[in-house]
Amino acid sequence: MSGVALSLSGKVALITGGSRGIGAECVRLFREAGAKVAFNYRAARVQAEALVAECGNESCVAIEQDLSSSEDGRALVARAVETFGRLDCLVVNHGIWPPGDAPIASMSDAQWRKTLGVNLDSVFGLVQAAVTEMQKQGRSTDGSATGHVVLVSSTAGQRGEAFHADYAVTKGAIISLTKSLSSELAGEGIYVNCVAPGWVATEMSASALSDPVTSQKIFGTIPLGRVATPREIAGPILFLCTPFAGFMSGEIVNVNGGAVLVG
Repeated sequence: MSGVALSLSGKVALITGGSRGIGAECVRLFREAGAKVAFNYRAARVQAEALVAECGNESCVAIEQDLSSSEDGRALVARAVETFGRLDCLVVNHGIWPPGDAPIASMSDAQWRKTLGVNLDSVFGLVQAAVTEMQKQGRSTDGSATGHVVLVSSTAGQRGEAFHADYAVTKGAIISLTKSLSSELAGEGIYVNCVAPGWVATEMSASALSDPVTSQKIFGTIPLGRVATPREIAGPILFLCTPFAGFMSGEIVNVNGGAVLVG
């Protein structure tokens, strides 16, 4: 018996934060599944251009776009649609984790506003513009999904994160947004789900994972005894955009080696 492919042939996906880490693996997997992919980068031009060359410049495009505001989010969607003519899947993967502990008593207004701007305000603009585009495209004739939105949260959004309240607040809001939009948009065939990773081997976590004391504490909180690879997060994201997830909306898919259950 031949294998069943997770195919997105004929679909267009927009993946934020696509030049590195989880986002780059999403770009690769969505291209392997047959989708045309647009992704944004802010400063990693070399990595972005290399990824486009790897995935094929006729079906993959890198867009230089900061994501710090709702206006930035809307602008990115507009450029993706201008490039490929439509939008079927939105993967909101970008985000910042401010370095260093910041107790709430001394956290600056500037840090709070920057984290919310990148991790939440831009998400509002992205989702608003993407959903509008999906609605304009209308319902499919075969009853399949009109569109898919996958938001990336975190274990911090479910159980909090001491000294990183700004980050945890944004990731908790992503979970609430998922649940709200899934109910709001289900009748239009737009599926909204969330993937919540724990620790992943990316540049953002490299400093913590390279510290012997910190890494030992991290591994001790994960029942599987290791951190995830970016591809292990990208796989569930791809799945949620395929017909195999055709009866899933409003779900928070934990991909954290069981950590959220014991934290």
